[in-house]
Amino acid sequence: MLKTVVNMGKKKAEADKSLRTAAVVLAAGSGKRMGSSTKKQYMLVDGKPIIYYALKTFQDSFIDEIVLVASPEDIDFCRKEIVEEYGFNKVSRVVEGGRERYHSVAAGLRSIAGCDYIFIHDGARPVITEEILDRVFADVKEYQACVVGMPVKDTIKIADEKGNIATTPRRDLVWTVQTPQVFAYSLIKNAYDELLEREQELLAAGTAITDDAMVVESLTGHLVRLTKGSYENIKITTPEDIQIAESFLKKAKSCC
Repeated sequence: MLKTVVNMGKKKAEADKSLRTAAVVLAAGSGKRMGSSTKKQYMLVDGKPIIYYALKTFQDSFIDEIVLVASPEDIDFCRKEIVEEYGFNKVSRVVEGGRERYHSVAAGLRSIAGCDYIFIHDGARPVITEEILDRVFADVKEYQACVVGMPVKDTIKIADEKGNIATTPRRDLVWTVQTPQVFAYSLIKNAYDELLEREQELLAAGTAITDDAMVVESLTGHLVRLTKGSYENIKITTPEDIQIAESFLKKAKSCC
């Protein structure tokens, strides 16, 4: 019986290994809310750039290939001071991002071929862990479209245009969405191709594309699964977030 279980485990590992995975890590944002001349993804936390931490997690994981998306003026810096400096040999290329987040994602997707699953991650989320990657990978193989997130802790209110409370959604059904957002390659690539083809039409209709799940939901109708991430998987947006992320990273480092 034990031998059978071991053999089954080997077959599963071999099957997983046959699936090619890639990550698109976004570092093309300007980070205006940080109030700093240095873009947030390159600010130092514990002596290393914020973008280092996300790349290090993907580098050390089962992910086969990483594409880093950066602003045009930062491409050489990323190649020399990030990829080469820290030996991120899974980063196959640094590509130029676009005006909006979805343009940057599309640029990353276009640079990858022959892939089964794509992990799309914000480089300003440095506290991503391999455990989160394992969970969402297991889910995406079943559901084909997954986003990492966590149930909210606070009661949420929906406001009207005048700033009054309009509705109060059930807290047990409300999640904050994080990254990575993970999809079967063909599903997300086709959704983004359609988005770019219909971009002007969607903009004219007032559609605001805020994340990758929304692209899949809106343009394919495919259900997107929520996978638990971590309350520590924060996105650095304001100066206060840097202190919080630094404490989480130090705690993780002390546990290893």
